[in-house]
Order: sequence, then structure tokens, then C-alpha cells
Amino acid sequence: MSAQPNTHTQPTAIGHYIDGRMQAGAGNSVPSYNPATGAVIGAVALASAQDVDQAVKAAEAAFPAWSQTPPLKRARVMFRFKQLIERDMDKLAATITREHGKVFSDAQGELVRGLEVVEYACGIPELLKGDYTEQIANGIDAWTMRQALGVCAGITPFNFPAMVPMWMFPMAIACGNTFVLKPSERDPTTSLMLAELLTEAGLPDGVFNVIQGDKTAVDALLDHPKVKAVSFVGSTPIAEYIYARGTASGKRVQALGGAKNHMIVMPDADMDKTVDALMGAGFGAAGERCMAISVVVAVGEETADTLVAQLVPKVRALRVGEGMNDTSEMGPVITSQHREKIVGYIDDGVMSGAELVVDGRDHRVAGFEQGFFLGGTLFDRVTPAMRIYKEEIFGPVLCVVRVPDFATALKLIDEHEFGNGTAIFTRDGHVAREFAHRVQVGMIGINVPIPVPMAFHSFGGWKKSLMGDHHAHGPESVRFYTRQKAVTQRWLSGGAGGGGAQFAMPTH
Repeated sequence: MSAQPNTHTQPTAIGHYIDGRMQAGAGNSVPSYNPATGAVIGAVALASAQDVDQAVKAAEAAFPAWSQTPPLKRARVMFRFKQLIERDMDKLAATITREHGKVFSDAQGELVRGLEVVEYACGIPELLKGDYTEQIANGIDAWTMRQALGVCAGITPFNFPAMVPMWMFPMAIACGNTFVLKPSERDPTTSLMLAELLTEAGLPDGVFNVIQGDKTAVDALLDHPKVKAVSFVGSTPIAEYIYARGTASGKRVQALGGAKNHMIVMPDADMDKTVDALMGAGFGAAGERCMAISVVVAVGEETADTLVAQLVPKVRALRVGEGMNDTSEMGPVITSQHREKIVGYIDDGVMSGAELVVDGRDHRVAGFEQGFFLGGTLFDRVTPAMRIYKEEIFGPVLCVVRVPDFATALKLIDEHEFGNGTAIFTRDGHVAREFAHRVQVGMIGINVPIPVPMAFHSFGGWKKSLMGDHHAHGPESVRFYTRQKAVTQRWLSGGAGGGGAQFAMPTH
């Protein structure tokens, strides 16, 4: 299938979802684009502080009843939500492709990975079970319970308009909280569609709300006294801002930031499989993934020569096109401004002395000349002093760094300010084990290029890739979206008691 550009469609007004219904925005709006055509397809409302307050109040009003709803009933809503996503999978994926630009199969894959968190949330009755100890002292029992926090908020990026929100709200809601989501204004429709499916699944009004907006909406969420916890995924500077402002107002905050993910290629690696892995990890979704491999660390000159020689024809042959075209392997980047930013990084790499082996700056797609397309770009002989090495480009640019040995490769990764994900390709089990145990990064792949944990594990990096104590989804999400209460209990028999007050620390 292949969509054709349509530049004459009237932009759709895209508003909020508050208290179980769509609401038009009353204030300013910004355009959203189809990145493949460059056409304006939506007018996205920008929430005011009053709009945010309305959403938070709706969530606050829904919290008492929802938090007291038995976990099994909450799980049944999640299970029905899962079924509805599966029913509407292609419709949701097509919306992601239209607003984000990623190819249709990648959009489907994003939904599947988000759906895995929904499936995990269906097990909430088991996940919320506490501990119980009988007879901790004579006639005294103790147990723990986990209870919901209240109103929680999520602030999510453009690159995964379905998956990243679903890292957050299914577990927050299953734990008994209510939720306000602020998605990216660049691809806002998917969140509204998910909100409608939640309502169809039987979620009570006000439990899940969507607010479109910019920094005004973000600040209103961070400052609102009724918002108890905030989850964020985005760039490190914004993550640091979110964490500082949110914690300053007493909120629990998890803020996932940027990345510069390295893959070490050892001399014994299966080169054919390594190159195939790099193509998907470096150029899938046009490199707009926080887990994308953007730096290849080749150990040894011969390894580097072989690697680059095999990469070059594949990068040149990368099929770049509109995302609904079945033959496309990579779509456009999100905006024209982001395209120019990536071009600026490539220009800077050339000026810094890196060897530009494949240049994607002038790539154009026939019939989609106004789209925000770039071709795959490959640099060789990149050094750690270069800006293209140090900073997150977030585009289809792969950099090859040459090092003499494994120790140098490991040191290179450990000295980088980001510590989100990393990988090694090797056939040596000892080297792989040493890498996994020693590298200072939160998520490790061994012959796996994009080591995103499954939903029943937790996602999160180290260093400047994460602010806060809790990782996303999996067991960590239960701890983040609940707080523990410990109960110590004694029932006195009819004749018990007396003996006077005791003022020493009780030791039973």
C-alpha cells in the first residue's frame, strides 16, 4: 500500500480528553504535520493552566472510587483494553505513521511492545500482594500493603506516541491511580484514540485524561499540588528540568533522558549478522529512538575495515520513502526543523575531520519532495572529541570509532555522559560476561542490538540518561506508582492489658 500526498485537506482540530469526553481547546493552537508530505494535517490545542487544572480535578474526583475498586476488576478493564487495541491495531498504526512518519510495520511493532505492558498490568492482583508475618511477637501479627498515590501524570515524546505512554498509564491505572497524559504536540492523535478505547473498555470517566500542550501545560502539571507523581521521557536537559521542578514541589519523579548508545564489534563477531543488526538499530525509525545504536566501536583496524566495507552498500541501498509504502525501510524525520538540525550535525562532522563515507543530506523521495526525508549517513574515523560523537543526534547517522582493544572500547563507553543502552557483538562468552558486568550502562545487549527489556522487566539507563530512583514499567513501576504501608496488629483478649505504661522502645 502507498499513500499519496494530499496538501488540500483541511487541518483537523485536535483537542483534549477530559473526564471521559473530547474537549476542544479554547486557546492557541500549533500545526501538526505529515512528515512524509510536509502538509499541515492538524491544529493542536495548547492547554492553559486552567485546562490542566480541569483535567487534574477530574482525575482527583475519580480517584477515591477507582482506588477502592478491587484489583481484579481493574485488571479486567486492562484486559478489555488489550482486546480493543488488538482490534484497532492497524488503525492506530496508520495514525502513528501519518503523524510521526515511521514505516507502518515499525508502528505496528511499537504498539505490540506497548501492548506487552498492558498485558503485564492485567496481572495486577498478583503484583500488588503484600507480605504477611504471623506472630512476630506474642499475639502480634504484621503485614505490608501497597496503595495508590493519587493523580499521576505522564509527559511523553514524539518518537513513540503509543509505546512510551503505555509504559506509564496502564501500570499507574492498574495500581489504582488516576492519570493525566501530556503527549507530544507533534503526533497527538494516538493518545486520544487510546483514551477512547479505555472508555470503551469500561474505565470510569476521569481516570484517564489527555491534555495537549507545550511548556505551559508541563509547568502546570509539575506545579499542581494534586499531582503526586510525574513520569517523563525525552531529552536530558528537559529531564533535568522536569526532575528539579517536580521534586521541588514534593512530587515523586522519574525522568528518562537522552542517550548515545554504543555497540562494540569484536574481531570474532559474525560480521554479516552484525551489519544486519546495525542497519535496523541505526536506521530504524530514522534513528529517532532513545535506544538506537548511533556509535559503532570497532575493535581493531581489520575489524573496522571489514565492517565499513559491508555497511557502505547497505546504507546506500536503504529504501527511504513514505511509511505506508510496503517497500520503505525508513521514513522521514519528524519536522523540517529537526531535519535541518541533523544536517547541521553532519556538516559539523565533516568540518571536524570525520570521514563521511555515505552522505544522506540530499536524499529526496519522488512524489514526496516536500517531505522531511534524509538518507542514511555513515561516518568513519570518528573521535571522542567530535560533537557528532558526544551529542545525541537523534537521526539516521551512524558513527564508526576505531579502537585497538576491548579495554579501550569499554573505557570509551564508561566515560560518556550517557548510560542508556549498549551492546556487544562477539562469539567469546568470557568477553561478553566481562562487558555485561563491568560496563557502566543501564541496559545491555549481547548480540542483541536494541536491548529494550520486556514488560515484566524494567527499562532505564544510568548516568545522565535517568533522573530518579525508579525505572519504567515492570516491577519498578509497581513501586513507583504505589507507596507501602506497614501494619502491626494485636487483638487483646478480654482479661489482657494492665501492667502500666511502658516507655522503653518496644522489643516484645
